[in-house]
Amino acid sequence: MKVGTDSDLLGTLSAGGNRILDVGTGTGVLSLMLAQRYPEARITAIEIDDNAVVDATANFAASPMGERITLHHVSFQDYVPRARAEGLTGTFDAVVCNPPYFDMSLECPDDSRTRARHSSSLPFDVLATGAYELLAPGGLFSVCIPGEVLRKFKGECQLAGFSMEDLYRIKTLPQAHAKRFVLVMKKSTTGAAREHECTMLNEDGTRSPWYRAIMHGFLLGM
Repeated sequence: MKVGTDSDLLGTLSAGGNRILDVGTGTGVLSLMLAQRYPEARITAIEIDDNAVVDATANFAASPMGERITLHHVSFQDYVPRARAEGLTGTFDAVVCNPPYFDMSLECPDDSRTRARHSSSLPFDVLATGAYELLAPGGLFSVCIPGEVLRKFKGECQLAGFSMEDLYRIKTLPQAHAKRFVLVMKKSTTGAAREHECTMLNEDGTRSPWYRAIMHGFLLGM
């Protein structure tokens, strides 16, 4: 799986802390971006796909920040009870996930892409309740999702006990509608959300000042 715009946005806008859990790390890009943003952080990365684990292992080993990242080859559904048994629930400052969201489309015949893209591999309610259990009080849960599942995902997070901390509405061009949303949710039932409307490109297709600012230090040429 190539590094996509969703990963870029989540890697720069997600909340962090000293203990971070990256759910579905894939090639490891989110863990590496978070390690760069939070130099004191210890990051736990979990991934179910065999090939992605091979890629993430190589990428972490090649990075000077890799020693602060621990990779587990496990599904989130299996990791939560393991963490519970080891006394790790309620200990993470932040949980970050670029969740699978194609819950109403035909599944891809490639098993790896299916797991990465379809919510049948990690249902929204399982992700929300698991993240809530693993976070410390006041901990933050960050995701990047498309508009078509925004209402459903927010609903599951509210049922789990989260309140919205920040909502980023991200447009490709100034005249376009927001298609991507980065949500930062707090393990708390109170609080007013801060809403941000952001545009990635200028009218002429060049990168906007906002996008250049958040990606500075991550993309070559920024």
